[in-house]
Amino acid sequence: MKKIFLVLSLTMIGACATITNDPMVPVALSFGNGENGTCVLSNKRQVQTVNVPSISMVRRSDDVLRYDCTTKSNKKALGSIPSKIGAKIVASAVFIDFGITDAITDKHREYPASFVIPVSN
Repeated sequence: MKKIFLVLSLTMIGACATITNDPMVPVALSFGNGENGTCVLSNKRQVQTVNVPSISMVRRSDDVLRYDCTTKSNKKALGSIPSKIGAKIVASAVFIDFGITDAITDKHREYPASFVIPVSN
């Protein structure tokens, strides 16, 4: 019985970022020229249309967050925001699942808390 409890405990601890990280992360978006507008945000886990400026909840992913934006004055902005590995994956890798659970769910990935989208004049 003690062995079963130990294995279950280590498994739960091993999924560190999966347990403690929400699948969504807030990202504050604004245009570099100060205009308002809309953006289509996409990665392999979601596609959504958001207003800019705003704070949008974005699904964590190991790929870039692509944006296709249009300002009120019809200026276009295309690009991407890279994701990075969060610190909690290190703790997960030390335990029993070696970070496998987090790698599958992408809950160990993070996008920057704020991002200014460059707009050409």
